[in-house]
Amino acid sequence: MIYMLDTNIVSLAIRNDAEVIEQLQKLETQNTCISVITAAEIRYGLAKRGFPTGLMARVNAFMERVSVYPWNSDVALQYGSFRAECEKKGAMLATLDMMIAAHAYMFQVNNNNMILVTRDKAFHFVASKIPALKVDMW
Repeated sequence: MIYMLDTNIVSLAIRNDAEVIEQLQKLETQNTCISVITAAEIRYGLAKRGFPTGLMARVNAFMERVSVYPWNSDVALQYGSFRAECEKKGAMLATLDMMIAAHAYMFQVNNNNMILVTRDKAFHFVASKIPALKVDMW
């Protein structure tokens, strides 16, 4: 199983949240990934803070340990269908969260091997409406 980490989980890991670190240590490094959307959000957070040296070093070290899955035309195609299905079922997310969820959903639907890891209860609600989206709340 592959675990796609949502932005809030990555942020907590970078801040050395004990619970998140404990959960990550249970996983094989090759089984964790992030969406390029999450990578962009983390880089935005760095820019907002003026690229502090210590934080930048922790972010870079974290990014070296996970695979960053790119957005491509296949993901974009899945995003359109996923978002339309979510809207129909009244299960909406903020745009970037919807993009991350669609990214994880595409791998789950196509390969049956992706779990989106988050602390955001909105993802859990969407997964209750769209059962093919697998979500693990840390």
